[in-house]
Amino acid sequence: MIRVPVLAISSLLLLSAVLACSTGGVSLRADGSPGPEECPKETLKLMRFLRMGIGDAADVELDLNQADTSPITLYDGPIESELTSSLGIFHPPTRLYGRVWTGGPQVVIRYYEARPPDGDITPICAVARLARGQMKKLPGSLPGTAIVEFSSAGVWVVDSFR
Repeated sequence: MIRVPVLAISSLLLLSAVLACSTGGVSLRADGSPGPEECPKETLKLMRFLRMGIGDAADVELDLNQADTSPITLYDGPIESELTSSLGIFHPPTRLYGRVWTGGPQVVIRYYEARPPDGDITPICAVARLARGQMKKLPGSLPGTAIVEFSSAGVWVVDSFR
C-alpha cells in the first residue's frame, strides 16, 4: 500500500518538473506570453561590474540558422543569437543564448547568457525588441511558431523581465 502514494507523489513531481522545463520556469499569461521574471541579484551585480547598464542596447541577428533572411520562422524554446554590434564588453560575434515564446500576439525573446568567441558563458538579462510592432507574428504562423518579418533586432539590457 505504501507504493501507491509514493508512485502518485513521484508522478506529480515528474509532471511538475516537465511543466517547469517546458515554460523555462516562467509563468505564462492567458495568451501564452511569458509573465514577469526577476533577473537574479548575482547577475545584476555582474552586469554592473561589466559596465552593462540597464537600457544599454546593441544589434543582434536573431537566429543564426536564418541570418539575413526575410521573413524568418522562430520556434518556442531555446535560441542562439549573435551580436552584430557591441554590448558593453561583448563584441561581435558574441553569442547570446535565451528562450523564445510565440504564444502571444508578439514574439518574446529573453536572453540569459552571453558567450564571447574567446571567453566563458556569462549570465545576463536582456530582451530582443523591434519598434513599431515589428515583433508581431505574421499571418501563417502555426502554433509553437512565429513568422516575423526581419532576421535582426535590437537587444536591450534589463533588470527584470516584464
